[in-house]
Amino acid sequence: MSRLTELRFRAATGFQRHVGNPVLRRLPLQTLLETTGRVSGLPRRTPVGGRRVGDSFWLVSEFGERSQYVRNIKADPRVRVRVKGRWHTGTAHLLPDDDPVARLRHLPRLNSTGVRALGTDLLTIRVDLAD
Repeated sequence: MSRLTELRFRAATGFQRHVGNPVLRRLPLQTLLETTGRVSGLPRRTPVGGRRVGDSFWLVSEFGERSQYVRNIKADPRVRVRVKGRWHTGTAHLLPDDDPVARLRHLPRLNSTGVRALGTDLLTIRVDLAD
């Protein structure tokens, strides 16, 4: 990994962890992904941008398997997603063979722009919703 890539990763994740995510988690209509912490076993809520399509919710991780929520999904794919203020349970699937850039064209524009600009290792995730 290049120094520039590492710098982008550290700057973006530091900002998200300490500023962006704590603020966004409080917004009532912000889409959230809730995973189970792989070490702590506690619920971990991460603001995400994505879109529900039928019985699935689609999103793209900007840092792929380096993202903490992706690491949590690998340990336990059972998740919850809050869409428009309503929680849905589901099972997350990492889709490394999907084209994340093409996928971003069908997801909310503002978030997709940020993911493309900051992302260093894009990874598509599909959550199959149970309810």
